[in-house]
Amino acid sequence: MKVRTRFAPSPTGYLHIGGARTALFSWAYARRHGGQFILRIEDTDLERSTRESVQAILDGMRWLGIDWDEGPFFQMQRLARYKEVAEQLIAAGHAYYDYMSREDLELLRKQQIEKGEKPRYDGRWRPERAKALGLKIPADAKPVVRFRTPETGEAGWNDLVKGLISFPNSELDDLVLLRADGVPTYNFGVVVDDLDMEITHVIRGDDHVNNTPRQIHIFKALGKELPHFAHVPMILGADGERLSKRHGATSVIEYRNLGYLPEALMNYLARLGWSHGDDEVFDKKTFIQWFDLAHVSRSAAQFNPEKLAWINQQYIKSASDARLAALVEPELRKRGAQPGGGPALEKVVSLLKDRANSVPQLADEAMLFYEVDVNPGTPDWDEPVGAALRMLKARLTSAKWERAALSEAIKDVVRSSGLKMPQIAMPLRRLVTGRTQTPSIDAVLELLGRETVLQRLTAHLDED
Repeated sequence: MKVRTRFAPSPTGYLHIGGARTALFSWAYARRHGGQFILRIEDTDLERSTRESVQAILDGMRWLGIDWDEGPFFQMQRLARYKEVAEQLIAAGHAYYDYMSREDLELLRKQQIEKGEKPRYDGRWRPERAKALGLKIPADAKPVVRFRTPETGEAGWNDLVKGLISFPNSELDDLVLLRADGVPTYNFGVVVDDLDMEITHVIRGDDHVNNTPRQIHIFKALGKELPHFAHVPMILGADGERLSKRHGATSVIEYRNLGYLPEALMNYLARLGWSHGDDEVFDKKTFIQWFDLAHVSRSAAQFNPEKLAWINQQYIKSASDARLAALVEPELRKRGAQPGGGPALEKVVSLLKDRANSVPQLADEAMLFYEVDVNPGTPDWDEPVGAALRMLKARLTSAKWERAALSEAIKDVVRSSGLKMPQIAMPLRRLVTGRTQTPSIDAVLELLGRETVLQRLTAHLDED
């Protein structure tokens, strides 16, 4: 059997973290088994579906590196096909036209609730019941098409994540397949699409578990084999509630804009509800080799922003300097810096990348090399320190401008002055960068350049 999986988002917003994780699992399963991954856009919610949302989904998937083999297919371009299948079901006695008005349906539900019953359609327009009740087709009525759900027995399946699941048919009413305007409902459109696209494995969020028995009935009524179902756990926030905007960023593109690397987010999403031993950091190729459904958890996963930041930091450390420089440069320009007017940006990020867990944070650190005005604050060191700093300035005038030589010059002044390294290094940092914390000061001096360092030392030391 050739494995074929799919991701079928509704374009009513952005690509949510939960949706991205589902897409990732479906994609990885297909890639692991040498199959195909299909992208389908379920755009039948006409009021909420937008082109912008479609584009946001495509952009998010491309940025994450989730590629697809077929699609994107759009349900609204397949209305004729849904009508065709609905008519087949009607002809076979598995579906029927329902002429019940919206007002009568609401009245029925109200009456059922008042009686303490579960609100549900009562099947009155099933042909034999309509005949027995003497129902007449209303003039100018536009019917929906309903599925004739079995009233006894149960619908069950062996879920590849959750194990055996079954629902009694008595809990289900007759599902609407086609609305009066010819647009399919979710459960009907999904089945027709999965059949036409020959989907073998339906991997989706476990909020769809309750939809599955209805879909199973439609598959069986059409005489088709069921795909394998795998319902993955939902993602919760730190408070145990379903992940939402109140927990912070929830869309893939938001994380891109916050300075996360796509491979870091992919790595983190892969670990949400699935694991391979104690491995935390792994690349895309390794993930595909390892991924299986047997190790997907049955319980909900909890989103941990701190863990994501840590993983992002690991990827930033290992990223090429050229790639990071290209990402940091626009961030520096947002901060008013002109990267072309300072040390080579690739050398700057090489020095700083071990200290940052996001691109904006890396840009904040890099600003110390591109800030024109440096304010060291009020000098709070005594005269011996000031004398040592002036001595160091003199040494730096003629020192070879490379890290090892600069380090030796600082050490010589420390020895000559009888002071300790922190007594000189700390004020030196403040004088040349305006900061109290930087990478190793000799590396900072090397990148700032002789002219800038001497200029800053002169500006502040000579005022003492």
